[in-house]
Amino acid sequence: MKFTKLVIVLALAIVSCKKNSEKEPVEITDYKTETLDVTTSIYPENLTKVFDAHGGIDAWRQFQFLEFTMEKPDGNEITKTDLKNRKALIEMPNHTIGFDGENVWLNSKEGTEFKGANPKFYYNLMFYFYAMPFILADDGIIYGDAKPLEFEGETYPGISISYHDGVGESSEDEYVLYYNPDTYRMEWLGYTVTFFTNEKGKELHFRRYNNWQEVGGVLLPKSIVRYKYANNLPTTVHSENHFSNIKISKEKPNQDIFIKPESAKIIE
Repeated sequence: MKFTKLVIVLALAIVSCKKNSEKEPVEITDYKTETLDVTTSIYPENLTKVFDAHGGIDAWRQFQFLEFTMEKPDGNEITKTDLKNRKALIEMPNHTIGFDGENVWLNSKEGTEFKGANPKFYYNLMFYFYAMPFILADDGIIYGDAKPLEFEGETYPGISISYHDGVGESSEDEYVLYYNPDTYRMEWLGYTVTFFTNEKGKELHFRRYNNWQEVGGVLLPKSIVRYKYANNLPTTVHSENHFSNIKISKEKPNQDIFIKPESAKIIE
């Protein structure tokens, strides 16, 4: 996945937003149609409408810090992220994962063994899912058209997202944002996972976004539903993530919280 990308990773470290200078060629898949020439606009018109439906990209860019709690069977997981440099901290009952801007580190309570996903893959995975659709305004992105998603009698237009070579941990990752054609709110995310193989993914995974809440003037997910998939389509519900204690701030966070403790180990 990706900081990227998902798996996502979604383990990327993309920091800002820029104007694409020319139309980029991308491999065509059965869920993507063609790339867009966006030389006259920073973002495609439909993506701008999606941003606006969620409070606006300008409003999002005023924030510097995001924190949310995710309910887990073994205890709550608190994720804190500097939105400008993407330093990260994930606090769990017995373990802490951090990214100090250079290295991913893991700190565990004495006598406990970490059995979760690869920290380098996971440290910004849920942040990227949670920060949709705004995370898709990052630097190094190539936008394109995607085939609409048909699900339970509804049709959702799609915007494909790919990355320039070398962007983040998994620049081969691809996403498709599917939105409501009437409200322009994001409804689905399709994504490939490449972190573990470094090869282009051949099948889309899916998460559904249809439960939003307003926080600080922007819409953020109250829950995200993960779906099973087949043939680049969602099938049935796999699991659901719930989020609470959302904090978003225009104040820069204390950078000391991201520093690796002496007892922590760096993840190679």
